[in-house]
Amino acid sequence: MNIAMIPARMGSQRLAKKNLRELNGVPLIIRAIRKCIDAKCFDEIWVNSEHKDFGPIAETEGVYFHKRPKELGDNQATSEQFITEFFEKHECKTLYQVHSIAPLLTVNDVLSFVGHMESSDYDCLLSTEEIQIECTFQNRPINFTYDSKTNSQELEPVQRVSWSITGWRRDSFLSAVNSGKCATYSGEVGFYAISRLAAHVIKTETDLEFAEAVLPLVEKP
Repeated sequence: MNIAMIPARMGSQRLAKKNLRELNGVPLIIRAIRKCIDAKCFDEIWVNSEHKDFGPIAETEGVYFHKRPKELGDNQATSEQFITEFFEKHECKTLYQVHSIAPLLTVNDVLSFVGHMESSDYDCLLSTEEIQIECTFQNRPINFTYDSKTNSQELEPVQRVSWSITGWRRDSFLSAVNSGKCATYSGEVGFYAISRLAAHVIKTETDLEFAEAVLPLVEKP
């Protein structure tokens, strides 16, 4: 069984109640729910939050609500902790985390990602944006050299993990947890390139304004 899980923490330091902020009149959390429903590739869809206010939203949209413990909804809790808690409560083969704060991820993006995961042996599949320009880390070149100048289109792209959508095999994840290892990147890890727009996530007011501006490009008839 495949489950889509939409995390929705009420608290946010940079953009208050961001999951409830609207994009073209529709709250981000509802956009994510409807996207998962329209994809028609999940056996169950769950909203995962520490706050009870997301329960009625999930019910109205016809999906399930998982109320995680309050301590897994603060700024100190990690995604690995609340995913572990969810896995311990729900049987499935594969879990797909679909972020509401990635509203430009389309239904086709979801279907392509799920299809790739299902046809692979990956235990973890991460969505990435491929950046094909000179990149550095700690003032050192990553994908280019100071010895020569290469045209940008000839560079190996750097893969930025976006977290717009992620897939995990339940057994591999929990096995890593029980072994005291990092479960987020457990087992065989794969990377799946999505578009720049699909990789855009809402963390600030500016991010939301950008998404509003380019939404017509994503939702054109």
